[in-house]
Amino acid sequence: MKILVTGGAGFIGSAVIRHLINETNNSVVNVDKLTYAGNLESLASVSGSDRYAFEQVDICDANEVKRIFEDHHPDVVMHLAAESHVDRSIDGPGEFMQTNIIGTYTLLEQTRAYWQSLPESKKAVFKFHHISTDEVYGDLPHPDTHEGELPLFIETTAYKPSSPYSASKASSDHIVRAWHRTYNLPTVITNCSNNYGPYHFPEKLIPLMILNALDGKPLPVYGKGDQIRDWLYVEDHARALVTVAAEGKVGETYNIGGHNEKENIEVVTTICEILDELVPNNTSYKELISYVDDRPGHDMRYAIDSTKIKNDLGWVPEETFESGIRKTVEWYLDNQEWCQRVQDGSYQRERLGASS
Repeated sequence: MKILVTGGAGFIGSAVIRHLINETNNSVVNVDKLTYAGNLESLASVSGSDRYAFEQVDICDANEVKRIFEDHHPDVVMHLAAESHVDRSIDGPGEFMQTNIIGTYTLLEQTRAYWQSLPESKKAVFKFHHISTDEVYGDLPHPDTHEGELPLFIETTAYKPSSPYSASKASSDHIVRAWHRTYNLPTVITNCSNNYGPYHFPEKLIPLMILNALDGKPLPVYGKGDQIRDWLYVEDHARALVTVAAEGKVGETYNIGGHNEKENIEVVTTICEILDELVPNNTSYKELISYVDDRPGHDMRYAIDSTKIKNDLGWVPEETFESGIRKTVEWYLDNQEWCQRVQDGSYQRERLGASS
């Protein structure tokens, strides 16, 4: 089977491609614009495979997307290309609207034209897999302010996005569902919790904390650091996505979570404790923690119920937070040259998203 992966040079996309090449017999076409967060070095271990091809294309370019379908004839589309950083969406929402909404629309239309041209045997197995986020649901009650059992996001949770990023992803989810209902395009959607792991662009919380700590720089924690996220190791997520692309039921949504709810401050202190062990300093890295003003509209809690994908497709995460975060810290310690090269001048670990 040939799988077209958009955004394959990004953090999650590259993990998906590495999994597809290393663990399956599928062929992969990587379509990526190579923005600041796209990095082909993340695919160096598989780029020499005769089952891998790369196309540097913007998904908003309809003619180029059409050419890719004509040249490569994919059996499945896994759509991961997106602007994804909440803080960056606060500073400049326009790019998020363009890529996440218009780009998804353009890709869907070219996919639809291609799918309609297929013989019935190939139409029957074709699938468009749209990869999204739990942030489309807004936030959940926090244990500090909620009595009783805490709710989780399920596949039928109402959408209530809070940021320009999550609003753009909610829009793209709705567009995908509309193309399924109106045009019968065979689509499936997944919504995931916060990913972490190797090859993560250093503007995100975990790599930012690791790299700042190693440089002796402040570790900025928003507000009181009591925002709760469900952390999902990226290689677990990649397995889940490939499972859904292969076995997921058309028209369905599957939520993918790591079963690891942690307050941000707990994540940061855990990283400090691992670094205290592996790279001891005169003082604990916790001394670098600095509390800063919270970002506008910051959601307080995300948490996913992954029962459906477990029951229907047999997927469960393999990594606990404790095992995954240690692997992640160790990877960054072993790959500091990668971290330097990926910061090409467009981002130098400055704060983003402080505007209101």
